[in-house]
Amino acid sequence: MIWTTTPWTIPANLGICLNPELDYVAVDTGSEYLVVAEGLYQTVMGALGIENAKIAATFSSSIFEERNCRHPFHDRPSLLMLGDHVTLEAGTGCVHTAPGHGQDDYVVGLRYGLEVYNPVDNYGRYVKNLEFFGGMKLKDANPAVNDKLTEVGALLQQSEINHSYPHCWRCKKPIIFRATEQWFISMEEQELRSKALTEIDRVEWIPAWGRDRIFNMVAGRPDWCISRQRSWGVPITICYCEDCGEALLDAKVMHHIADQFEATGSDIWFEKDAAELLPPGTSCPDCGHDRFIKETDILDVWFDSGVSHAAVLERRDNLQSPADLYLEGSDQHRGWFHSSLLESVGTRDRAPYNAVLTHGFVLDHNGRPMSKSTGNVIAPEEVINKYGAEILRLWVAATDYRDDIRLGQETLQRLSDAYRRIRNTARYILGNLEGFDPASDMVDTEEMLELDRWALSRLAGLIERVEKAYSDYEFHVIYHAVHNFCAIDLSAFYLDILKDRIYTSPKSSIEYRSARTTIYLVLDAMTRMIAPVLSFTADEIWQKLPGQREESVHLAAAPVPNTAWRDEALEDRYEQLQKVRGAVSKVLELARGEKRIGQSLEAKAFIQAPEELLPLLQQYQQQLPAYFIVSQVELCTTLEGATMDEGIEGLRVRIDAAEGQKCERCWNYVASVGTHDEHPAICARCVDALAAAN
Repeated sequence: MIWTTTPWTIPANLGICLNPELDYVAVDTGSEYLVVAEGLYQTVMGALGIENAKIAATFSSSIFEERNCRHPFHDRPSLLMLGDHVTLEAGTGCVHTAPGHGQDDYVVGLRYGLEVYNPVDNYGRYVKNLEFFGGMKLKDANPAVNDKLTEVGALLQQSEINHSYPHCWRCKKPIIFRATEQWFISMEEQELRSKALTEIDRVEWIPAWGRDRIFNMVAGRPDWCISRQRSWGVPITICYCEDCGEALLDAKVMHHIADQFEATGSDIWFEKDAAELLPPGTSCPDCGHDRFIKETDILDVWFDSGVSHAAVLERRDNLQSPADLYLEGSDQHRGWFHSSLLESVGTRDRAPYNAVLTHGFVLDHNGRPMSKSTGNVIAPEEVINKYGAEILRLWVAATDYRDDIRLGQETLQRLSDAYRRIRNTARYILGNLEGFDPASDMVDTEEMLELDRWALSRLAGLIERVEKAYSDYEFHVIYHAVHNFCAIDLSAFYLDILKDRIYTSPKSSIEYRSARTTIYLVLDAMTRMIAPVLSFTADEIWQKLPGQREESVHLAAAPVPNTAWRDEALEDRYEQLQKVRGAVSKVLELARGEKRIGQSLEAKAFIQAPEELLPLLQQYQQQLPAYFIVSQVELCTTLEGATMDEGIEGLRVRIDAAEGQKCERCWNYVASVGTHDEHPAICARCVDALAAAN
C-alpha cells in the first residue's frame, strides 16, 4: 500500500521502496491483506476507517527486496527496493518510486538498475504515446489518474491536504520534477576538485570564514551541470548526427563555430541551421552520415559569469590576470565565486582571483530583508535626494559589511551628524589657514610647540590605522577612526585649546606659525584619507587648501605615515592631562549650573592631585589654564569644598570665580588688565601681541 501527494507521477512508477531498518506488517482487513510499516499501522487503519483490522504477520522488509509487484494499470512490474529515505513521518512506509520524477527516487533507482523513465515532455504534458493519458496537461492529471485507480480497484482513499511543496520563486507556480539529459563537467576528471581545493587555500578570503564555506561546498558538490533548457542565452554548440544521434565532439568544429560567433555574435546559432554552421564536408565519425541537428540547450548562466575573468582581464592591456580582488555578496560562494573558480582551474590550473571579499545584505531598520512587496525598500535616490550622495557613501563605509546591515532614517540621520562633524572640522581649519603659504610659512617639527607635536603624533597614528584599514578592506575602521579624530582629538581638545593661540598670537610668532603648520598638515592628510569615501567633500576641501597641489585630490597620493612624528611618551602624558581636563570640565558644568560662573574663562580651578599625578601637573602648570580653558589653575596639597573625581582616585577639583579683570581681546581674566595706559582694557600678553603686530 503506497501513499503519494503527486498522483500524476504514478504513470512513471517503476518501483516501491521500503526502509531496510523498519519492521513491516501484513494487516488482515477482512477482505484483503495490506502491507504497511508496523510503526504506521494504527495511523493508516484510522485514516481508512477500518476498525477490526488484525495483524496477520510481522516481518523484515528484506524479504521483499528485488521482488516484483504489478503496476496498477500499466502492463509492467514495479520493483520492491530498500532505501534509507523512507521514514515514519507520514504515509504507509511503502514509498511509490518514479526515478524520473524525484531525487531520492532517482538515486535508489540507479542503485537497482531502473530506467530513468520520464513520460512528461518539455511543455508539461504527458508524451503522446503514453497509455491512457497521452497528451494530457499535468494540471489535469491528478484527478484523471485517481479515476483510473478507482476504475481498476486500486484506490483505497483520496483526500486533499495542505503541505509544503516547491514553488518557482518568480512566478510562484508549483515545480514539476522530471529527469532530463544534461551536460556535465566532471569534478573528478582532470582532478578538478582537488586542484580547486588547493587553489582555495592559496586565495585570501575576506572575511576568513569565506574559505571554509566555499571549501566545503567544492569538497562535497556533485558534478557541475552546465546545461539549461531555456529559449535564450549562450548556446551549447554541439551538433548531433541526425541518423545515429551521436554528438559531434571535435575541436576543429568547435573553433569553426567560435570564429563565427566572434564575427557576428552567438545569435547566429539560432538563425542558421546546422549545415550552415558546420565546416563543409563534415560527417559523423561513427556512421558517416552528413546531416546534423543542433543542441537546443543553453549554458548555465553561472558558466557565463564564471568566464568573465577571461573575457575582461585577459583582453585588456591595462588589466592583469588573475584579478587582485573579486567582490560580491555572501551568496556568491555558491554562485559567481564558485563557477569562476571551477572554470579557471579547469582551463588555467589556477583561481581567477588572489583575494575574495564578501559582504552581507541590506535590511530595513527592523532587521527585515527589503522587499518591494513588503514596501520597506529605501531606494538610493531617496537617500541622495534627502541627505546627499556623500551620506550614502559614508553609510556604506561606516557599516561592517561582513554581516547583514540595517538601513533606516535614524541611521542616516546619525551619519548625517557625523558627516557634518567631519565637514565642519575641515571648514574651521580652512578658515584659519587664510593667507597661509606652505612654501614660506611652514615650521619644522623640532621648532613646534609641544601641543602641536602631540597633534602630529596623533595624526601619524591615524594615518597608520587608515592605511592598514584600506589594505584590509575594513572601511568601517576608517570611518570611526577619522570621525573620532575629528570629534575627540581635534574638536574636543586640540582645536578647542588652539583657538586662544591662533586668535591672540602675533602672526610672525612661532606660536602662530606652529599652530597653522599643524592644522595644514592635519587637513592635507585627512583630505587624502577620506577621498575614497567622501569623494566630493574631499575634492571640495582640496580646492580650498593653500599651496601648489594636484588638480584633484583623486590624482594625489595617499598620505604616508611619518614615523618621525610619533611620540608615544608624549601621547601618554597628554592622555593623563586629558583625563584631568575631563574631571575639571565636569566641575565647571556644575558651577555653571549653579550660576557661579558663565563661560569657563570666568573660572579659576583648584586641583588636589594624587601623588603619582602631581609631578605631571606641576610640569605643565603654565599650560594648564589654556588646556582646561580657564583663566587660572592652582595646584593644592589640601583642598576644602572640592568635588572628588570618580575616574581618578585621589583627584579633587574646586571651581571659584577667576581673579583679575576680563581682557577684552583674549577674554581671559588677568590681574594685568588695566595696568597699561595706552591699552587699559587688555592684558599684558595681548599688549605684547599688538606691539609685535605693529
